[in-house]
Amino acid sequence: MNDAQVQGEMRKMVAFIKQEALEKSKEIHIKADEEFAIEKAKLVRQEQSKVDEQHEARIKKAGMSQQIARSTVLNKQRLKVLQARQAAVDDIFEQARKSLAEISKDAKSYEDLLSRLILQGLLKIMGKKVTVSARENDYDVVKKAIESAKKSFKDKSGIDADVSIDEDSPLPEKSAGGVIVKANKGTIRCDNTLEGRLLILETDALPLVRAALFGESQTRKFKD
Repeated sequence: MNDAQVQGEMRKMVAFIKQEALEKSKEIHIKADEEFAIEKAKLVRQEQSKVDEQHEARIKKAGMSQQIARSTVLNKQRLKVLQARQAAVDDIFEQARKSLAEISKDAKSYEDLLSRLILQGLLKIMGKKVTVSARENDYDVVKKAIESAKKSFKDKSGIDADVSIDEDSPLPEKSAGGVIVKANKGTIRCDNTLEGRLLILETDALPLVRAALFGESQTRKFKD
């Protein structure tokens, strides 16, 4: 093989190597572009997922804030309603307290009431020797009420009780009236003053008063 032929073969080999290098470079570029596209898509998906999560978190937080705000408003409204209802109930019992002083002005009716209150105390205590505390200006009517109550008590219990006014311990003159029935030196007692009876009524009749004013509670499961 002469020099011309050798140079020709060399040129062919150089051309082949260049072509191989170009194709290999092209292949590398294509693969790099594909990997870049894949990685780019992966990063885009990750970022989009983060954005979606943040958006969902903001929506959830906004929803919770709205629920809290709504609950706060409802609680304030309920509290105002309860306060208004309690004020109405308190006003009724306050008016009742103010009207207690009128009860003793009707002598006959008051005597009958005292008789019933003394009888109730006697039946509760069931004692043979009993004293009654009353206002000093009620002593005359209380004596009459005692005789009536003693008779009814004996008819009901068979006990002929010794009942007297405790003049050493009268009710205050500012009291609305009524009596305190006592036995065993005052250690056993039944407070049947008008104020005491109203206090019991405030507790026992409160559900009925509320029902009369505002209707039956829809959440109350048990009734007295």
